[in-house]
Formats: sequence, C-alpha cells, structure tokens
Amino acid sequence: MAFTLPLGATAPDFCLPATDGKCYSLADFADAKILVISFTCNHCPGVIGTNPNLRELAERFKGDGVVFVGINSNSILPHPDDSFKEMIALMEREKYPWTYLRDEAQTAALAYGALRTPHFYVFDSDRKLVYTGRSVDQPYDSTKVTKRDLEEALVELVAGKPVSNPVTNPLGCNVKWEGQDQHWMPEDACDLVLS
Repeated sequence: MAFTLPLGATAPDFCLPATDGKCYSLADFADAKILVISFTCNHCPGVIGTNPNLRELAERFKGDGVVFVGINSNSILPHPDDSFKEMIALMEREKYPWTYLRDEAQTAALAYGALRTPHFYVFDSDRKLVYTGRSVDQPYDSTKVTKRDLEEALVELVAGKPVSNPVTNPLGCNVKWEGQDQHWMPEDACDLVLS
C-alpha cells in the first residue's frame, strides 16, 4: 500500500474550489464526527451507479455527524464532461447532499493515493483513516449488489465500534492522470486487497 493512504494515517489537507463557489480545506469540516472523502467524477459508470446509494447514505447519516465530500481529480482531456463547469451543472441538476471539489492540479489525488472513481476514504473524529475502498461490490448494477461495505463501516463507526472490514478494493474507472493515457496508473499503485 505504498501509493494509497494506509489505515491510521491522518487525512492530508487540501484547499480546493467547490461547485458552490467557495474554497474548502479540512478545517471547514472540523465539526464532522466522521468524514467521508470520495474521489469521484461526472462520467464514470461506476460513479453514476453508486451515486443513488451514496445520496441515501449521506441523508441517512447526516444526523449522526457524518459529512460527505467528493473530489474530482480527473484530467478533462479524455473526458471534457469532468470539467469544473460540468461539475457545477451536475450539482445544480442533481442537488447531491455533499460538497463537490475540483482538484485541477491532482495534488489531492496524489496525497491520498486515489486509485479509482469512486475511491472512498473514511476518517474518524481525529481524522485518522478507518476505512478505504469501495462503497458496494457491484457499482455498475445496483440490482446485483450483495455487499455494502461503506454502509457497514458507517453503521459500525456511528455505533462506536471499530470497522470490521476496513480495506476493500475500490471499483470503477481509474483516475485520469494529466498527460497520460486514460488507462495509465502510477507505477506504485496496486490493489489494496490481493485476491
């Protein structure tokens, strides 16, 4: 796990613009008891398939102090629909219950070691990483979902329990790195769980 943030690591800070016209850093989410950061985008079918479940989780756990943040780090060269302008349009249309940030320079994606879209990172009140990986086992087809790993992690955390399955492999499209082929991955990027 040399590339991706390991369990127990402190959340790297960032200062990124959001679709609501503001800029955000970790300090802006200081009141969150649990912070869920996802590396996401507009175009990936895995993201599109996961978003309805994510909306449900964000609304369900809001009263428990769980805050959701999405970060789009994708280069727009292979996918212009991942542009900041299109992010704003998406949020105006869908009104997702999370803050949606643009990581144009891809510094946040590198600091966290984002592998896929979506890739979830869950931090406790001390901003220590307690879960990393996927939301569900079938992000492309919600009718085939048998495992809801992110939901299970949040249920345990809200109950004051440790996460029983804290590392899973994120499922979806790879992050689109600037200046690289759209299927390129950094050399030290690898699956988090070896099958």
